[in-house]
Amino acid sequence: MRNGGTVGIVDYGMGNLRSVSKAIEHLGGTVYVGSDQKKLSRAAKLILPGVGAFGQAIQELKKRRLMDVILEFAERKKPLFGICLGLQLFFDSSAENPGVKGLGIWKGTVCGFNARKHPTLKIPHMGWNQVSFKRRSLPIVAKLKDNGYFYFVHSYYAKPKDSRLICGETNYGIKFPALLGAENIFAVQFHPEKSQRLGLQILKNFIRL
Repeated sequence: MRNGGTVGIVDYGMGNLRSVSKAIEHLGGTVYVGSDQKKLSRAAKLILPGVGAFGQAIQELKKRRLMDVILEFAERKKPLFGICLGLQLFFDSSAENPGVKGLGIWKGTVCGFNARKHPTLKIPHMGWNQVSFKRRSLPIVAKLKDNGYFYFVHSYYAKPKDSRLICGETNYGIKFPALLGAENIFAVQFHPEKSQRLGLQILKNFIRL
């Protein structure tokens, strides 16, 4: 699998970098973890992980001048993968930090779970939950059975304007997108690096693109 080129993992101070990089290395991938723009741009594939707040993440990406690197991957149709907060950053905005512009790779916004409408829900949504896959022909879901369990930790979820982006859904009081994808860009709301065999399969599918 090393012939697929280096997988760049964007370090902007807010990602679960070690777990993600170890998972890729376990699968036989070559990894660069860092914030060097030139090294990330030369990578064959790019992963944007993330843990924390939307607004702070955008601030850190700007401070490290990494926004253009990510957008370049999207524009040049090079494989790009977002994890958790990384998925949310692909959108225009988030209810978590109103007024802060996201990367705008996908049209839509990020919403929070409504504790008033669903008072029995624990927020953040934390733990194992099932994902029902749609668009089974996509390479990102190869060899994955429907309704498998993945590990989530989040209080917000994406609401894309184009529903065709949704490749997998999870039910937590409401149905929300757990996996999104189009052409070269994919993103998951769960943590594949913490989701054991099924999570590793998704990462394997990505680095094999």
